[in-house]
Amino acid sequence: MTGLEAIAPTGETVVDYDQRSLALYAALLEAHDAAVDWRAAAADIMGLDPEHPASEPCWRSHLERAQWIVGDGMATTLVSFGKRVLLARS
Repeated sequence: MTGLEAIAPTGETVVDYDQRSLALYAALLEAHDAAVDWRAAAADIMGLDPEHPASEPCWRSHLERAQWIVGDGMATTLVSFGKRVLLARS
């Protein structure tokens, strides 16, 4: 995946990276729900080498961000994405 950050954003503010990463987040959530091993998800979805020490923290941070986006952050996400769509139309 191009443009993959080493660690996903944190905090309660939705950023552009989150919007660009929606497909990644969806794939990670789907793999997690299907009990896919993190190493396979990191390699197949994110293009990471699971043997590299930075791969698990990268995978974990993106999965946690995806879970926040569709969980506690859903309202914030919808408002933020809605604002971006309105700004793009202006």
